[in-house]
Amino acid sequence: MTATDQPRAVVLLSGGLDSATALAIARDRGFACHALSVDYGQRHRAELDASRRVADALGTAGHTVVPIGLGAIGGSALTDTSIAVPEQPTEGIPVTYVPARNTVLLALALGQAEVLGAADIFIGVNAVDYSGYPDCRPAFIAKFQELADLATKAGVQGQGPRIHAPLIQLTKAQIIARGSALGVDYALTVSCYQADDQGRACGVCDSCRIRAEGFEAAGLADPTRYR
Repeated sequence: MTATDQPRAVVLLSGGLDSATALAIARDRGFACHALSVDYGQRHRAELDASRRVADALGTAGHTVVPIGLGAIGGSALTDTSIAVPEQPTEGIPVTYVPARNTVLLALALGQAEVLGAADIFIGVNAVDYSGYPDCRPAFIAKFQELADLATKAGVQGQGPRIHAPLIQLTKAQIIARGSALGVDYALTVSCYQADDQGRACGVCDSCRIRAEGFEAAGLADPTRYR
């Protein structure tokens, strides 16, 4: 099958471990992958830099970065530098939750899918080893699929783009093992909520802790660069 014969998919690519794995899975399933990254006003630029590295390494058919301004809304430690990133585990929905982020990201992916004629969208959300975000749950993905079927031209004409969340029921260790088997170089990724300009991780935030525990449980060396 040539590249022009491959079905197209839009893959949301943050530059983190999970989205890189989702991209590798989509590619392995035979899709011509169009990566979509969103500059939503996140706390650091290292994540977006990582998305470009991952897109290049995994051979995407295209990579689009869309700038939006969720920082104008605020309400999250990831978009408001006056809110400290927790360095200890917290209860409930943490302050690193970005209000409506995955809703906005999937809406943008819907738009790109329609323009590209892509019938599939991949997102790397996870409901097992995650930080308590409500927009990472299976119920959210199911409801967004309903929206895709109702709110798009493709949906009105038959079926909206299919939303794939291939990691949603996997542990972090299982995600890492799967991605490693597919050739993901996790040294290219950045997961830290407060990475420095060189992409070096803090090692103490919730995302760093979950990532490190995942590599340990998977029995694989952690390639993360710590400052």
